[in-house]
Amino acid sequence: MWLKNEIYDEIFSFNHPVIFLQACTQKYEPIKTSSMENTEAKNNPYYSRTDTTKLNVSNDEWKKILAPDLYAIAREAATERAFTGKYNEFDEIGGYYCAVCGNHLFRSTSKFSSSCGWPSFFEADKEGVYYVRDQSYGMDRVEVLCKRCDSHLGHVFDDGPKPTGLRYCMNSVSLEFVADAQK
Repeated sequence: MWLKNEIYDEIFSFNHPVIFLQACTQKYEPIKTSSMENTEAKNNPYYSRTDTTKLNVSNDEWKKILAPDLYAIAREAATERAFTGKYNEFDEIGGYYCAVCGNHLFRSTSKFSSSCGWPSFFEADKEGVYYVRDQSYGMDRVEVLCKRCDSHLGHVFDDGPKPTGLRYCMNSVSLEFVADAQK
């Protein structure tokens, strides 16, 4: 399938088309998570839901701050085990933020049940994410990263629902949910 929508040019500034594969893959042994609380923010001097200033923090520094599972996913592009993420079957009204830096990424109104095993969204905050080509494991995919801290979030595929036709397949570990009532 080919990705065809208004963000095609933003995602693909390559000279040839990219074929999407229909599954997420893993670089490491899958990580199982369960806690809903983001304990990372409490000990993270870079975490803010209001500051959008681009961060330039070394992986050595992130390793000192982040829990091992978040570090593996966000900084080394690992993947949590399918169907185990805290937001996979989660359905509340609010916003999703980067668990590493607090940058806004998604609204709950763009979340849908994709049955792929990871939380999925059909639209991202254009100011929250950016894309890079991922050719690991002999596949041609589009990786989604946080625009503020460059953390790995997941991948985007072109098999999602209307209106965009996209499926942002995200790792729950990389996300933090804040209910509208909590703002």
